[in-house]
Amino acid sequence: MKNSLNQNLNQKKDETLNWDLVQEDFKTKFGNDVFESWLKKMNLLEINLDNLLISVPTRFIRDWITSRYLDNVIQIIKSHNKNINRIEFKINTVSKITLDENNTSNVINNTGNVIDANLAFTKDSFGQYNRIDPNKNFDNFVVGSSNNLAYEASKKVTESISNYNPLYLYSGVGMGKTHLLNSIGFSLKKDKKVMFISAERFMYHFVKSIKSNEMIKFKDYFRNTDVLLIDDIQFMNGKEALQEEFFHTFSTLLDKGSQIVLTADRPPNKLSRIQERIRSRFSGGLVVDIQNPDLNLRAEIVKKKISDLSILNSNKIDISEDVQNFICLEIKSSVRELVGALNRIVSFSRIYNRVPNLSETRIILKDLLNINENKVTIDDIQTMVCQSFKISKNEMLSSRRSRYLVRPRQTAIYLAKMLTSKSLPEIGRCFSNRDHTTVIHSVKTIEKLRKQDNELNIKIDNLKNKILYKNGDEI
Repeated sequence: MKNSLNQNLNQKKDETLNWDLVQEDFKTKFGNDVFESWLKKMNLLEINLDNLLISVPTRFIRDWITSRYLDNVIQIIKSHNKNINRIEFKINTVSKITLDENNTSNVINNTGNVIDANLAFTKDSFGQYNRIDPNKNFDNFVVGSSNNLAYEASKKVTESISNYNPLYLYSGVGMGKTHLLNSIGFSLKKDKKVMFISAERFMYHFVKSIKSNEMIKFKDYFRNTDVLLIDDIQFMNGKEALQEEFFHTFSTLLDKGSQIVLTADRPPNKLSRIQERIRSRFSGGLVVDIQNPDLNLRAEIVKKKISDLSILNSNKIDISEDVQNFICLEIKSSVRELVGALNRIVSFSRIYNRVPNLSETRIILKDLLNINENKVTIDDIQTMVCQSFKISKNEMLSSRRSRYLVRPRQTAIYLAKMLTSKSLPEIGRCFSNRDHTTVIHSVKTIEKLRKQDNELNIKIDNLKNKILYKNGDEI
């Protein structure tokens, strides 16, 4: 009797399932991006002997999960309840579509009100974010040696669609990438169907279309454009589902001869969490780097901006040559910072009704004058450490554990932690996708060795000074 009771209790225990714990395991196994995009949308409805009934919002989500993740999903569920062998999906529709007497499709919402299906889709349509600014055009883009190739390539695109496809522009922030992208859209929008959108907004519409079961309209909208302009493509890093859809949209547009122009903050081969086939397509077009503006270009930009401000405000803004030269010499990091510095001077002039002298300008811009101090990159650190230890970068990033490679690798990881604001996982990814625990171990090892080995301690200090000096000197 007692054994029978225990068997029944054990059977009941096996039949239960803590879905919150299962979802935590999903997140650990598949990563946060996949979990948030897909698996989080699975809700447990029933446990029936050896199978589960799970609801999902749309057929698209069901098909995506079953085609890519189902085997691992069942494996994780079985670790919580060994009796489960099968999953059934239920599409959790919250509205139904009917046809009226004119065969016009309508959506009946939960309150019973009838909504025109097309109106419901277009009310928050993609077109609202087709944000072409007429004030950013080729005529007011200041050209110099650092951005001339990007400018000429962008102009060429407007004269001959698909001449460079895709055109890929990259640079640091505030160098004029978005201005050129906008200029292309402004030049072509009269005769072509142009879509100008940021990668972040593209992702928003992608997720929104999945939730509202509007993926067909999403695909139709983006695949039926003549010119697709996407800003800050690096925001797709790590978002597998979004990359899958983007790849097919990208391929469809290339096949039909549409023009694609992309901007990013790094070259295609440095997009570490973008699918290889997408990076390959990016590299197959024209890739152009916009360099930091040189002194002559900075001077031209300052003069142009002062002229524009004088026209807009109907009174001449008289900033001395000394102040202009000081701004051009000191603000080197980006065009945006240069214009920001000038705006501060102009604001001071209007508030106090006089132009500041050089000493006052130094005070007004004191926080901008040291803006370049922390522009150290992990690539800079790796290069300098490899030179110091006389090894190649390939050797440093390899999986080999020879002592002559381990110490420089640990040194570079330590300096990356000390001199950059990158997180531990980000640093690990820059060292051939090493785990964050490896980064922690490297940092602790070097900290310990610095106390014991004076020669290594001096070497690391010298390296740190070289990296900081070189970086500030280049910028």
